[in-house]
Amino acid sequence: MQARPLGRQGLRVSSIGLGCAGLTAEHVEPDPGACAALMEAAAELGVTLLDSSDAYGNGRNEALIGAAIKGMRQRFVVATKFGNIRGPKGERGVGFNGHPDYVPIACDASLKRLGIDAIDLYYIHRIDPKVPIEETVGAMGRLVEAGKVRHIGLCEAGARTVERAHATFPLAALQTEYSLWSRDVEAEILPTVRRLGIGFVAYAPLGRGFLTGALTSRTDLEHEDRRNAHPRFQPGNFEANQRLLLALDRMAAAHGCTKAQLALAWVLAQGNDIVPIPGTRQTRYLQQNAGALAVSLSPAELAILAQSFPPGAASGSRYPEAQLKTLGI
Repeated sequence: MQARPLGRQGLRVSSIGLGCAGLTAEHVEPDPGACAALMEAAAELGVTLLDSSDAYGNGRNEALIGAAIKGMRQRFVVATKFGNIRGPKGERGVGFNGHPDYVPIACDASLKRLGIDAIDLYYIHRIDPKVPIEETVGAMGRLVEAGKVRHIGLCEAGARTVERAHATFPLAALQTEYSLWSRDVEAEILPTVRRLGIGFVAYAPLGRGFLTGALTSRTDLEHEDRRNAHPRFQPGNFEANQRLLLALDRMAAAHGCTKAQLALAWVLAQGNDIVPIPGTRQTRYLQQNAGALAVSLSPAELAILAQSFPPGAASGSRYPEAQLKTLGI
């Protein structure tokens, strides 16, 4: 698989990474055997970037990945995050912690769970509004100097915060949601990171599964599925958003590919500094996602997709209102 640079500090990763949050999704029992098989398949495909967080499964995600890549560590770029605090049972909305004293504590805990000597890319998962970003990033930079972390990044941060953070210590990447139906970053975020030489990691590049076309009715969502709380998946919005898929249907048929591959091909075509990290627990979908690299879109086709999915085209916001307030700080 082709590699792409993330930032100007020498970090290179596979053109498509693997979002690992779903390995310990709520109401899903972690499967060590399936995870190991997934990591072996990723290594064979050349998918090097693995994306985790200490918030996913309250640390279980990191531990699961650590066990699965044991003996294959050198084949992966391990990224994880800290600072998005969950309750003892995984409850969301507890708060954020970017205090400089907490940063090394969180890092040491992640290193232990992952079973590695250094984290390749370490993000703050959500910006702590109570702590100046300079203090948080300063502490993250000291982890790099200590050899515990190789590169640092931010997740879901506003343009001004990115600038202040990067001035404190060079960032390798900013991670934010980006897909055909979530194009908010194009207005200010992408121009900022490009001006500063920071790579961009696109999470949810398949619109949390919506752009795959696998969800044809709200009844396809199980009762405990978190997407039920997301405005775009709620009654009225869900049905309106289904109409957006028509353009994907037609073009995917013309290319003989899946809608997921087409949606990923569009993200990949937005620049060599962008790396999408679609998430999956299944090897067949990992293989399918990697196949997006073989889909070549012409300028005319890219224009058609951009016109079919203009910024703001999706019905409903990408997160519930309370969560939206914590983004883009």
